[in-house]
Amino acid sequence: MFDWISDANLTALIGLVGGVMLGLSARLGRFCTLGAIEDALYAGSSLRMRMWGIAIGVAMIGTHLLIGTGILPAAEAIYLRLGWSPLASILGGLMFGYGMALSGNCGFGALARLGGGDLLAFVIVVVMGLSAYVAISGPLAHLRVLAFPETLADPAALPSLSVKLESLTGLPAPAIGIGAGIILILAMFTTKEMRHSPLAAFWAAIAGLAVVIGWGGTAWVFGNGFAPTPVESHTFSAPLGDTMIYLMTSSGSSLNFGVGSVAGVLIGAFTGSLFKGHFRWEACEDPRELKRQIGGAAIMGLGAVIAFGCSIGQGLSAFAILYYGAPVTFLAIVAGAALGLRQLISGFAVAE
Repeated sequence: MFDWISDANLTALIGLVGGVMLGLSARLGRFCTLGAIEDALYAGSSLRMRMWGIAIGVAMIGTHLLIGTGILPAAEAIYLRLGWSPLASILGGLMFGYGMALSGNCGFGALARLGGGDLLAFVIVVVMGLSAYVAISGPLAHLRVLAFPETLADPAALPSLSVKLESLTGLPAPAIGIGAGIILILAMFTTKEMRHSPLAAFWAAIAGLAVVIGWGGTAWVFGNGFAPTPVESHTFSAPLGDTMIYLMTSSGSSLNFGVGSVAGVLIGAFTGSLFKGHFRWEACEDPRELKRQIGGAAIMGLGAVIAFGCSIGQGLSAFAILYYGAPVTFLAIVAGAALGLRQLISGFAVAE
């Protein structure tokens, strides 16, 4: 490596590249968690939810190819280093989904909107990042650890569905993950709407590839660098707080993958909004809406930490390695969002 590229800076650069891809997918491909749920529940369209399926399938195929070729040591992947807590996945996912509905966006979606000039999204990003750190290392950290104690996973029985199926069937875990990804992608094209939307499929695939780049890039630095480097991919809860801390203390701290990822989404979303001619400064004029969205962002941050990931972290990055908690958390997020949306549509409002 060049002297000026430290391991930390290199992982940040890898995060930046994938973040740009995700930001472009959001602005040019309308790749959005809450939007997909809203369309499926209230617009009678499954297109954006099927985009999620394609993204997950691409991420699964690419990530298991990395595992099969030895580039990605599965036991070092951040989601597979700890044991799975079903209660944490369910409760954290419900909290995240509910908060996402109240705030109108997840952390990733808020970054994408901020890149398009939405100043309310800036408030959501800041509050969610602060809330996440309250649960990670702040006043609620001890309570979180007490309620959801972390245990190391057994290296011989990693909490991955592909690894579990390998032990049951004898088939290689990489082959299982690749096969499942192919089947999932094919299943997403069973509707005419999806088959007639090649651009939607393209941007979904780009989002999935961003996750693969994250896993592969950090795994390469882990195996070839000189400093301890987490093997991870994109998520947007703790990295929001990491980014704020870095901006305030950069002279005494270093970059990491998450900070690069956050910056990349902003750059990609800004570029995409300029390309589409959608960039414009926006602000919230309704104090009641602002209160609701701030409350939702705070709930999201707490929920993401409890669930060990957000809609991108669990819904794509953890799904890519078929972590036990990924489908459970994703379904809990959908359920929480459905509840929140139903309350909003039925006239739910935060008390004055």
